[in-house]
Order: sequence, then structure tokens, then C-alpha cells
Amino acid sequence: MAKKIARFCSAIFLLAVAAGCDEQLAAEAGATSGTLLVGNKAEDSLSFIDLASGSEIARRDTGHQPHEIAISPDGRLAAVVSYGGDTIDIFDIAASERIETVSLAPSQRPHGILWLDDGRIIATTEGSDNITIVSPPDGEIQKREISTISTGQKGSHMLVVTPDKSRAFVSNMQSGTVSVLDLLAGKKIADLPAGTEPEGLAITPDGASVWVADRRGDVLRVFDARSLKELAAIETGKFPIRVAISPDGTTAITSNLGDGALGLYDVATRKATGSIGVSGEAGSQQVTILFSPDGKKLYVAETGPDTIAEVDLAAGEVIRRFEAGDDGDGLGIAPASEAAPD
Repeated sequence: MAKKIARFCSAIFLLAVAAGCDEQLAAEAGATSGTLLVGNKAEDSLSFIDLASGSEIARRDTGHQPHEIAISPDGRLAAVVSYGGDTIDIFDIAASERIETVSLAPSQRPHGILWLDDGRIIATTEGSDNITIVSPPDGEIQKREISTISTGQKGSHMLVVTPDKSRAFVSNMQSGTVSVLDLLAGKKIADLPAGTEPEGLAITPDGASVWVADRRGDVLRVFDARSLKELAAIETGKFPIRVAISPDGTTAITSNLGDGALGLYDVATRKATGSIGVSGEAGSQQVTILFSPDGKKLYVAETGPDTIAEVDLAAGEVIRRFEAGDDGDGLGIAPASEAAPD
């Protein structure tokens, strides 16, 4: 009996040591704090993942086919589109609960979404060839006003907005264009030819240039956001389905679904600077990418195995993977200091 107790105590000790080592490794890796939100397209749910531990802390129902996610300016709320319907769900992040559903009808199939610092939510509504603008709630009954601006193009999928909120750029996949919209006048300015099937879209923090990933052409195009002149056409890896720009505005990264890798580009020179392997396989169905707030890490949605890879950009390698729901794709991050309740 004494020997059994000794062996049991030894096992407990080893498990405690292993757990301590895991915590130390996570600390040494500089684990990001906050909450990572993942839209699980195939099961109509939203995952809440604690980035410090890497554990899913909640999973909640959403509308049909949740895709992109936008975080409110104060970090307390998340807006999740229902790509298979006509609504946007609003979640309280700290409580992990849905608190509102906003109807965009008659506009259909919202996809790309932004939450502006003036409180407006803007989403592409692909099924209606337009974008939809949702006002902040106002008055005693907290009513939201809904308005639209037509792109007149097919497959209006992703969007970005200039820092001064005067213009929106929308990638139109089936039309092979990027629409430029005047948000002040509520009308279209131009349609820019952008390759075979432009999807991924990003804008530099200073609003100077717009980067467009042509997923069929394996090309990353750069446009001047004011003159609308094409500044560069850069060869990428296979099937660049998304593009993101670092918070400091120095680096652009493409999510190359066909390679299971990331392409890195210098924003100033508009030149490729290298790549980072994530899975190295097209079968991982790598789609959405999102920078951590400090720009040191990148989160990569692998919709095939239902995982989110955390990439250390300085080391150029995957340091953790998180389990998500079925077809987890859209991503959002709420910093810990802002996600916590009062």
C-alpha cells in the first residue's frame, strides 16, 4: 500500500511539474491576453477563447452562417454577420451572451463588417449588391437607422474604410473590381479593375493605400486611396484569400489558402520579404487572418481541421493551436483590459 501511495504521489508531482512547465513556456512565448472570438460557419455558433490559457470558455448560437466579426470601439461588444441570412448579432463579450439582433432586410447576405469609432456598423450585403450602414442605437427605444449604398457589382464581399470615414472600398469578387464609395454623399465614386477574383482587402493605418488580394490571379494589388491609381501588382503564393496590414503599417500579410502559408510584404517598398508556413497544405483550408493588437502575433483560421493557429511573427512559426467549432473562420479579438466587466 505504501508503494502504491508513493507511486500515486509521484504521478501527481510529475503532472504538476508538467503543468508548471506548460505555463512557463506559454509565459516565455509571450501569450497574448484577451478573448479571441471565432465564427463557426457550419454550425451557426460563436466560440469565445481565452488567449491566456488557450481554452474555449463559451460557445453561443448565432444566426445562419456566421462569417466576419467586428469589435466595438470600447472592446465590450462584438458584431457577427449572418452570411446565410439578413441579420447581425450583437454579443456582450464579457458575459458571452447575445444581446441584440439587427435586421438588415431587405438587404441580404452580410459578410465583411466594420465597427467604426463613431458607433456606426458597416457591412457588405453581398446578396443585394450594396453595403448597409447601421447607426448607433438612439432615443428612448434605442432605435437603429438602416441605410444602404449600392455598389452595382456582383459579389460585394469585403470592405475597408479610410481613417477619416469619408470613403469605403469594397471588393467585388464576381465583377473583378473594387468599388470606391463616398460615405458622406452616399454614392459610388468609381469601380477599379482588380483582377480575376478580388476578395481580401486591407488599408494602411494612415489611409494612404489599399491592398487587394486577387485570389484567382495570385496577385496582390496596391492602390493609392486618394488618386485611385494602381501603384503595384505583386506576385503572391497560391490563392491569396485574405490580406491584413500590421498595426504599425509596415507589413502586409496574405493568407495563401493554396499553400497553407503566409506571404509577407514590405508596405513601404511594396516588395515580398518572405513567407511563413502554417500547415503547408491546401487541405487546411486556411482563410481569415488577424493581427494581435500589438502586432507581434497573427491568428490564422484553418477551416479544414477546425483550428486557429497562433503565429509568432518574429520567430516565423506556429506556437499554439486552438480548437474551434465546425468551419471556424471569422475572427475578432477583445483585449483583456477592455473585455472585463466594470
